[in-house]
Amino acid sequence: MLDSLTSRLSTVMKNLRGEARLTETNISDAMREVRMALLEADVALPVVKSFIAEVKQRALGQEVLNSLSPGQAVIGIVHEELTRLMGEANVDINFASQPPAIILMAGLQGAGKTTTVGKLAKYIKEKHKKKVLVVSCDVYRPAAIEQLRLLASQVEVEWFPSSDKDDPIQIGEAALAHAKRHLFDVLMVDTAGRLAIDEVMMDEIKRLHAALNPIETLFVVDAMQGQDAVNTAKAFNEALPLTGVVLTKVDGDSRGGAALSVRHVTGKPIKFVGVAEKVTGLEPFHPERMASRVLGMGDVLSLIEEAQRSVDQEEAKKTIAKLKSGKSFDLEDFKSQIIQMKKMGGVAGLMDKLPAQLTGQLGGQMPAGADDKSINRIEGIINSMTAQERAKPELIKASRKRRIATGAGVTVQEVNRLLNQFEQMQKVMKQFSKGGIGKMMRSMKGMLPGMR
Repeated sequence: MLDSLTSRLSTVMKNLRGEARLTETNISDAMREVRMALLEADVALPVVKSFIAEVKQRALGQEVLNSLSPGQAVIGIVHEELTRLMGEANVDINFASQPPAIILMAGLQGAGKTTTVGKLAKYIKEKHKKKVLVVSCDVYRPAAIEQLRLLASQVEVEWFPSSDKDDPIQIGEAALAHAKRHLFDVLMVDTAGRLAIDEVMMDEIKRLHAALNPIETLFVVDAMQGQDAVNTAKAFNEALPLTGVVLTKVDGDSRGGAALSVRHVTGKPIKFVGVAEKVTGLEPFHPERMASRVLGMGDVLSLIEEAQRSVDQEEAKKTIAKLKSGKSFDLEDFKSQIIQMKKMGGVAGLMDKLPAQLTGQLGGQMPAGADDKSINRIEGIINSMTAQERAKPELIKASRKRRIATGAGVTVQEVNRLLNQFEQMQKVMKQFSKGGIGKMMRSMKGMLPGMR
C-alpha cells in the first residue's frame, strides 16, 4: 500500500535535504512535486489543496527558516499534517451502551463487508474479551448468509440464523431479542449491499438503523476504488449517522489515496484497515503510524503489536534458551521461524512496516506474493527431510538432495538455495546469541526468500 506515494515523497524530501536553507522558491518547487504525488496517489483534489496550503504556510514560518536542518523540518511538518489529515489518533470501537452494543455494518457489494464482520468479531472477542453474536440481514444474496455462518464458525463466535425469505428488519429485531436473552455483549449486523447506491438500499438500511439504534455504524469501503471510495463514503455519510470507516483491501492498493481522503471528506475516523484476506488481516488504524509509513519511516510499533499477537511466545523462549545454552540453530528451528513469519503476514508484511532505509539494506521492496510462495516452498522442502537431516544439515549430500527435491516437488537448485539461506541464518543466530545485534542486522541480507 502507498508504495508509489512513498517513493515520490522520498525523492522530494531527498532533494530538500540538499538545500542549505528553505526559501519560498524551493518550498514552492517541493510542494509542486508533493501535489503531483498526492494526485497520482488518487487523493481527492480538495484534500490535496487543503494539505498543500497548510504545509506551505507552516514551512514558510520563521521557525523553519531559521532551522539548521530544513529538510528535516519539512519532513516533520508533512508528517504532522498527514497525521492530522487522517485523524490524529486511533479511535477504537465504542461499547458505551447497555449490552448488547450493536454494530451495524454498511457498504456496497464487493467491498468486503461480510468478511470484515468476521474479522472484527474476532478482534472484539480477543482484544476486548466480549461475547459476540453476528447476524446477516442480506436477504438478496443467499451466499452472504452462508459466508457469515462459516466465518462465525472459523473465528468461534455465535451466528444467528437467517433466511433469504425473511424480512431484514425482522431478522435484526429477532437477533437483538436473542442477544438480550442470552446476555451477549455485542451484536454485529451485516447489511445488504448493492453494486451502486440506490434509494431502495438506503431506505432499508435507514429503517434497520432506526429499529436497532446501533452504538456504532461502520461504513466498509474498498480502498482500491480510489475516488469512487470517497464519493460513496460521502453518500452514505449523508444518509446515515456513521461513526467510523473501515478501509478494506489496502494491501492491494499501491496508491492509497482513499486512506488520505476519506477522513477529510466524511469527518468520520478510519477505525480499521483490512490488510489481508485471512481473518487476522484487520488492524486498528493509527494515523501517525500510517503517516510514518507514507514517508518511508516504517511502522515498527504495529510490527511489535503484530509480533505480540501472532508469535508463539513459548516457542520463541525455547529458541532463545537453546541458543544461549550453546546448541546450534537447526532446520527445525528455521522452519519454526518461517511459520512465525507467515503468521505475521510473510516477508512482504514485515518489510512494509520497516523503515525505507532498512528495507533498502535488506533488499528493498518485493513483488507481492513472491515471498510467500518462496516461504511455502521452504516449508515443503524442510518437511521432505528426515528428523536426522533437520538436526544435522551437514548430512545432506547429493543423493539426499535429489530425494528431498523429489519429495517436495522442487529442483535440486532450490534445495541448495535453502541450505545456503539456512547457513546465513545460522551465522546470524550465532551472533544474536552473543549479543551482536549490529552484526546480526548487517548479516540479514539474503537470509530469507526475496532478500538478496
